Amino acid sequence: MTDPVRDQYEVYPYPARDPRDEAKRLIETTQSHLDEINHYVYAGRRDFSRPFRVLVAGGGTGDVTVMLAQRLADRSCPGEIVHLDLSAASTRIAEARVAVRGLGNARFVVGSLTELAALGLGRFDYIDCVGVLHHLDDPPAALRGLADALVGDGGMALMVYGALGRTGVYQMQAMLRRLTPPADPPATRVEVARRLLKQLPPTNWFARNPVVVDHIRGGDAGLYDLLLHGRDRPYTVPDLVELVTGAGLEICSFIEPWRYDPARYVSDGAILKRLAGLGRFERAAFAELLAGNLKRHVCYVVKAGRAGQAVARPDDPAAVPFLHRCSAAKLLELIKPGPVLALRVDGIDARFALPPRAVPILTRVDGRRNLTELHRAVSAADSGRLDWPTFKAEFDRLYAVLNGINRMLLTYPTLP
Repeated sequence: MTDPVRDQYEVYPYPARDPRDEAKRLIETTQSHLDEINHYVYAGRRDFSRPFRVLVAGGGTGDVTVMLAQRLADRSCPGEIVHLDLSAASTRIAEARVAVRGLGNARFVVGSLTELAALGLGRFDYIDCVGVLHHLDDPPAALRGLADALVGDGGMALMVYGALGRTGVYQMQAMLRRLTPPADPPATRVEVARRLLKQLPPTNWFARNPVVVDHIRGGDAGLYDLLLHGRDRPYTVPDLVELVTGAGLEICSFIEPWRYDPARYVSDGAILKRLAGLGRFERAAFAELLAGNLKRHVCYVVKAGRAGQAVARPDDPAAVPFLHRCSAAKLLELIKPGPVLALRVDGIDARFALPPRAVPILTRVDGRRNLTELHRAVSAADSGRLDWPTFKAEFDRLYAVLNGINRMLLTYPTLP
């Protein structure tokens, strides 16, 4: 029996990648960095000198597989990446990319994650399942199967499409099914889609959605994946929470956390007071309704009952803060008088109030100093006048902002 999803990715492997480019750059994905895994799943205490098994469930053309295989090799971690995908064409590209890098820690399996138990791949410390569940016939059953393959203290990264942020996408899909049904040749469907895109009136929901750009940046493969996909369902925050809890899992953190906090979008005291009574996921659901631009939901999940212990927190003086995927110099460029951190994200101008000593603290976060040592360094620059309670209060405010945008994480020194 034919599978429209498999057939699509055999013709248009996604995202489009050229293995020769591995000689020039390493693509960093939105999720599944080792430092993030450590922070959000292992409370900053994972020792990557120990064996580490990873399943990339629905690995496509290999972005996550290549990144993790390279980073594990960089740390001399005796790990194994199992890349599982239903498309042979996509798998060949991923395998070639790893080969260009000369990495020997990845294994490639062509198959569906819905048949995971029958494949006999064993259990995993970490699973990446990004951009996959929303393309399956039975996402709840698939996620339960992944949960069964996860070791007790392991975790996963999930990404599903956001219903509200993709407003217009599903109207376009409906129109294109009428104009060019799935039985048409793929190239014909792409041509028809491109013709329709040129005819959209300015009032069309898709034309008015500035955050959906896959059809522009991703070539024919990106357009097909966005507008002509054979199976595609979006999720709201409540939908995602139901999916995760139904598999015996719970969400540790959304990425980036600030986008799921309604207090980051409004300043009216009366509104904030009413929001204060909402639970964690109620607030996240409200933020999704409020912002309107969350086109995907990325989150880290662990076994039910573990979320409270999984995420690293700055409540231990031995914690080592470090900047993630950015430099202090880059952040300093974004800090305005006040001090205030100013960002523009998917059409929203976000401003985050910082503590008075934000800059002295930020410039001394080097990934080596723990909180005690960081306090000493900042205090010394202030003629020794900064006491621990004052430092800790200011650090916590700075950390809340920078962790909220996923730019500051925590780790602990690896014990000998």
